[in-house]
Amino acid sequence: MVRMNPKSIFKPASTIEGQVFEHAQRTADFLMRPLEELLDEHQLSPTQYNVLRILRRNLKGLACHEIGEHMITRDPDLTRLLDRLEDRHLVSRSREKEDRRVIRAKITGMGQKLLKELDEPVRSLQRRQMGHLSDRKLRVLAKLLESTRLID
Repeated sequence: MVRMNPKSIFKPASTIEGQVFEHAQRTADFLMRPLEELLDEHQLSPTQYNVLRILRRNLKGLACHEIGEHMITRDPDLTRLLDRLEDRHLVSRSREKEDRRVIRAKITGMGQKLLKELDEPVRSLQRRQMGHLSDRKLRVLAKLLESTRLID
């Protein structure tokens, strides 16, 4: 378990909400750094990986705004992100026949192959990061994290 240095000159936030916020930020960084390193070996950013995962679940393809609705983290320049994935032949884009303004992105065979290669290493990483928690604790944690985002 990674703990803060007790002799640290930094004091925790003065409110419980502030402390939870700081823990969430540190935990997100702790979880993302190794994932970023793994994805970097395949010249992918976490955001690009997220887009590929979203498109894999929607084989008919999605419009940009639909991809944005499913993103884990917001990306204000989804078009450029899709450009990079298309340049690597991991996604393809086409205009809708019914409404030429809509461009639909689809994962390609190469994109599916890359995700398949990453599936087990990502699962293994997640098991290493969270395997010390029981299934029950993981379910409670998932519900707590989700409920944090359900504000009025």
